[in-house]
Amino acid sequence: MFLPLSLVLLLQTAQPPLNPAVEAEEIVFQYTPADNGAGPLWCFGSTCLVRARECVFASGLATLKDCPPLNNCRWQLFRRDSAGWQLAAEDPKDRTREPCPLGWSHDGRLFLSANPTLVADRAKSGGGPARPEILEFFGTDPKRPPRTVLPEWGDSPAFTEHSYRSFAADGPAGELILFQNVGYTHAEWILRDREGRWPVRGKLAWPPYEDPKFEPYGATHVRVNYPNVVLHSREVHFCGIAAYNKWDRVRDKPELMGREQWGSRTRRLFYTWTPDLGSKPFGDWVEIAHCFDTGGYLLTGDMWRGPDGRVHVVWTEYPIHPKLRQDHFPDIKRTQSIKYAQLREGKIVLRRTLLEAGEGAGNEFPSSPRFQITPDNRLVLVYAVECRAPGKPARENRLMELSADGVPGPSVAIPLKYPLSNYFTATLRGGSAPSATLDLFGSRFESPSGDPAMCYARVRLW
Repeated sequence: MFLPLSLVLLLQTAQPPLNPAVEAEEIVFQYTPADNGAGPLWCFGSTCLVRARECVFASGLATLKDCPPLNNCRWQLFRRDSAGWQLAAEDPKDRTREPCPLGWSHDGRLFLSANPTLVADRAKSGGGPARPEILEFFGTDPKRPPRTVLPEWGDSPAFTEHSYRSFAADGPAGELILFQNVGYTHAEWILRDREGRWPVRGKLAWPPYEDPKFEPYGATHVRVNYPNVVLHSREVHFCGIAAYNKWDRVRDKPELMGREQWGSRTRRLFYTWTPDLGSKPFGDWVEIAHCFDTGGYLLTGDMWRGPDGRVHVVWTEYPIHPKLRQDHFPDIKRTQSIKYAQLREGKIVLRRTLLEAGEGAGNEFPSSPRFQITPDNRLVLVYAVECRAPGKPARENRLMELSADGVPGPSVAIPLKYPLSNYFTATLRGGSAPSATLDLFGSRFESPSGDPAMCYARVRLW
């Protein structure tokens, strides 16, 4: 049934405009960098923050001073209620390298994805084999020891401390999905249902390199890392970034490739999906975007499956390394942008640039895009800005509502005292419910104490 245009317009105008009010800005924990190649935000494709009704949970890392890298951290779980933030639990014995993402089930259970090392010698440096596990907490009493759940992989995948794992939850259904990389060939995945069974598992094979001789470590396939994963009634969407040394303007010039000289090389954004995890395989890889023509790189932002089945994707594209441009490619413009795409049934139906800055495009450089979904399915973009023009705040966070067709509305500043440069949200991908309250958990542009810290902000959207 179609609504009359006049009624549609009335409903649209009846929605309150974005008018953010900051309700809290707090330090959750301070930490010592582990110098192991990861950090509290390293799993940025997943989330370390969930809203469980009136409480908020956040997972963090504590560096173990008596252990060398790589496995020199332990997970911690923090809870915020009316009394503020408290350390609710921490790993009593195991060590790990990476942060531990969270998932929330609407029946009141909290889950933490851990990856403890199997190397017993605490004095041994480097990596080694690891064992994926899921810790099940009782949401009302997180200080009660959690139940350790071991995924039933069936065989013995060669998991290590470099898990690059992704953890997503279907909050209403009470189901979880875990993806964990194995070498440079594929990711193992497994589904856990509401009753604690493992009804289906499989392997997600990586796309092959077109020309492996330019790529490192002898890899023939490209890992699709830091993905945003959506689990919805066993429909799964997977969107991540892939690293390439070769790009259009270098080809047979190895001296102009590689991250050691020229920084990040994540130059393609890939997507795949399945309409039914139990009966349909993942489809072919779809390239949503690439930076082969600019020499820059891109990072995942967020993904949402709308109630109409459309999949909304947002990401950031960054410019070519300044010295590489200056010395070799003076014709390439250095710009930074937030991009957006829509897909339906695995096909791209829309792409557009939402925000852009740099040469010929303004001085407000956007990054860290995330979605906030409201109870009435309004799609709100949250992002960070660094302004390089006089007379404006140097750094801030902003909101922008997107229409169902991805048309951006006006940008509204969030009046934070301490803006955040990178952050998790209480996303639906982690099982949190839609909300008119925005929860942010991440790092500030500038810390008041000067020490590294993970911080929290709560913002009412209007």
